[in-house]
Amino acid sequence: MPSHVSPPRGMRDFLPAEKRRRERVLAIVRDVYRSFGFDEIETPVVEGTEYLYSGLGGDNEKQVFAVLRRGLDVDALRAAESPLALADLGLRFDLTVPLARFYASHRSELPTVFRSVQVAPVWRAEKPQKGRYRQFLQCDIDILGEAGPLAEVELISATTAVLTALGLTGTTIRINDRRVLLGILAHWGVPADLNDRALVELDKLDKIGVDGVVARLAEIGVEHAGVGDALAELSSTDWSTITGDAPPAWLDGAAAADLVALRDALPEARLVFDPTLVRGMGYYTGTIFEVAHPDFSYSLGGGGRYDGMIGRFLGTDVPAAGFSLGFERIVDLADLDDAEGDGLALVHDAAVPPVELVGLRTALLSGAESRVRLERRSKNLSRQLDALAEAGYTRFAFVRGGESPSDLVVKTLG
Repeated sequence: MPSHVSPPRGMRDFLPAEKRRRERVLAIVRDVYRSFGFDEIETPVVEGTEYLYSGLGGDNEKQVFAVLRRGLDVDALRAAESPLALADLGLRFDLTVPLARFYASHRSELPTVFRSVQVAPVWRAEKPQKGRYRQFLQCDIDILGEAGPLAEVELISATTAVLTALGLTGTTIRINDRRVLLGILAHWGVPADLNDRALVELDKLDKIGVDGVVARLAEIGVEHAGVGDALAELSSTDWSTITGDAPPAWLDGAAAADLVALRDALPEARLVFDPTLVRGMGYYTGTIFEVAHPDFSYSLGGGGRYDGMIGRFLGTDVPAAGFSLGFERIVDLADLDDAEGDGLALVHDAAVPPVELVGLRTALLSGAESRVRLERRSKNLSRQLDALAEAGYTRFAFVRGGESPSDLVVKTLG
């Protein structure tokens, strides 16, 4: 028998204490989003390959766990021109593509402006490393059908309320607009057919610096003597650029108006205008944002406006914007009270009949108790009681047989 049995690479088991913490964080997330008027939905863990490979998922489409078509024989496997020809389903790599498909399936049953919450696992076949998993949980809120900046206002205010409820202080929201980015590229003379590739390189600014980005841009054919100086200047740009009397030539007027509207509507959200913020997904069409924390180089969540996606599924354009929390990152950072609530353990002798134990627990649960565990008494009672305390039980009582609830002598654990 193997000495160590592990879950699949990039996937994790969660012990009871870890699972309880995750569920407590999720309960807070769900409660706050519900209070802002968002409704939770659920979609299948698999979607059709025609949706997963629709060109909307960027590099994530290269990381799909594909599901082989049923009934394939050896001859079909040998004759396949590519692995994709053998698959008709795949595990979802995010929750946005499934939401677009969901909305296209149920539009007639949904309100004109639909506010959704999705909390569910996603899968990506990437190389596992610290902080990167092949299965992880996403917490998404989206607003479909609202074309104005009110959607972004609601998304940002709801998410900052979640962060506050979790005790995550010191966060800021970096904010930009894809129209600003495209204006910058046009100002540099970047051909439109190179925009997507140029944005991919610009997105690496925080990792490889100004010189690295300039070199990578040159490799794809973006040659401009002032790019380096412009990048350095952009990195220090603030709100005065937008509100000043002489805005820069690259600043898109409509985007600037939307950004100012967001800033004015969210005075407590600590927004930071960052014209170098890109976000890698190619489906964004307007405002984009990320949650930043001074103690971490990575973001704690992000999102933006993606008005073109729903139309790819529905045939009719529908305005859309969303915000995704990095749950696997915030779950360890959340400042929560460690108390697990009340719980009573009935430590019973082996000879006590099961029917008596079950009846006693049923009576306790029908009364004031909300959590009762039956525990056969072990030889090492001290270790057993410590384990019960670690599992969140605050009290215990010995059961030797024949007791009623009123006969129990309840003692405090710990």
